[in-house]
Amino acid sequence: MAAFHSDAGASRQVLEAARAHRFELLLSVPLMLEYESVLTRPEHLAACGASREDVSAVLDELASVGKRVELMIRTRPMLPDPNEVLETAINGRADAIVTFNERDFRPVVARFRCSVVRPGEIVRGLVEEAE
Repeated sequence: MAAFHSDAGASRQVLEAARAHRFELLLSVPLMLEYESVLTRPEHLAACGASREDVSAVLDELASVGKRVELMIRTRPMLPDPNEVLETAINGRADAIVTFNERDFRPVVARFRCSVVRPGEIVRGLVEEAE
């Protein structure tokens, strides 16, 4: 969501880094459907000035660069706000979940040897890596 709201923000930079294959982006069909559902809500489209076609184009591009993860383990009851992010991360053996929602994820990700990082932390890490 944040990547659509700001062209210059850390979330957009993370998406651009994924497009450039600077890290492995894990995606599942349910996660992509959730992204599409949330991003195409009229209030979200209006807030960021995007169209349904804009959202589809971005998601199509992400799908072309991401690694598809099959969901074999279902963990929904573990989060206060169930979503496909944790399930995709666990099933894909992610090193990290990049999110502003640390509060919901931090208590459960340690069980799966995964960290929670904010987009700005990823961007700083990518900059340091490039230097």
